[in-house]
Amino acid sequence: MQLAVAGGAEANRNEYTAAYAVGRLIAENGAVLVCGGLGGVMEAACRGARDKGGTTIGIISGTGDGNAYLGIVIRTGLGHGRNVLVAQSGDALIAIGGSYGTLSEIAIALKIGCPVYGLSTWKIEGVVPCKTPEEAVNLAVDAARARSSARTGP
Repeated sequence: MQLAVAGGAEANRNEYTAAYAVGRLIAENGAVLVCGGLGGVMEAACRGARDKGGTTIGIISGTGDGNAYLGIVIRTGLGHGRNVLVAQSGDALIAIGGSYGTLSEIAIALKIGCPVYGLSTWKIEGVVPCKTPEEAVNLAVDAARARSSARTGP
């Protein structure tokens, strides 16, 4: 199971704390965390996942190394086009805060039928607002398992 995390490269204290908790919970659920690999929300989520022994994948926009908590770095050179890869790689997407880059990942996920759960992020149709990191991850895990079962059948 792969869960995508979208959010700004800069995060305020609340966003950073929420993203760190989301990352830890993703790892505790045995899921792989996929993100854009930069700082802010992405770094906090990766840090949380790595602190719990989880696997983190950063699909980065350029040719650099991404944040220090990435286990796997995929250098795309695609700029914002990498948002498509992040959104398509998740069995569900959790959006935390963010600006237009996060909005693009949300829109792509919704367009392809990937469930989206939000913490203090864009309030648009299709995004399920969540009050806590636990709620967001629990809903995302349940949705990802349901999607996986639908793909593989009984």
